[in-house]
Amino acid sequence: MQGRDFFNVGAAVLLALSAATPVAAQAANAKAVVDAAKASGIVGEQADGFLGYVKPTTDPALRAAVEEINAGRAELYRQAAAKNGVSPAAAGASAFTTVVQSRLKPGEYFKPAGGDWTRK
Repeated sequence: MQGRDFFNVGAAVLLALSAATPVAAQAANAKAVVDAAKASGIVGEQADGFLGYVKPTTDPALRAAVEEINAGRAELYRQAAAKNGVSPAAAGASAFTTVVQSRLKPGEYFKPAGGDWTRK
């Protein structure tokens, strides 16, 4: 896959992530919980396109929110993969690249493939 095409898959996935859904209120609540955890340095973006824990947590609400968002991302990666003729893993990796380049805020964490948690 060419670099530009790879970026386009990531952009398409991010667009789908921001689209309204029937469970938008629940998803918005999960996003708010995760956004607060990202700002606190507890949760970050991983190279596979999923959220991961920068620091251990036992907070059940945060764990549920991360699981909900990761499940939604997995479905979007499957859909993007089918539409673009790539694997779901490639779609997730493309989304990660797009997130780190355009949506990750200063002070938030990301974990590149084979690397350690890094603060933007």
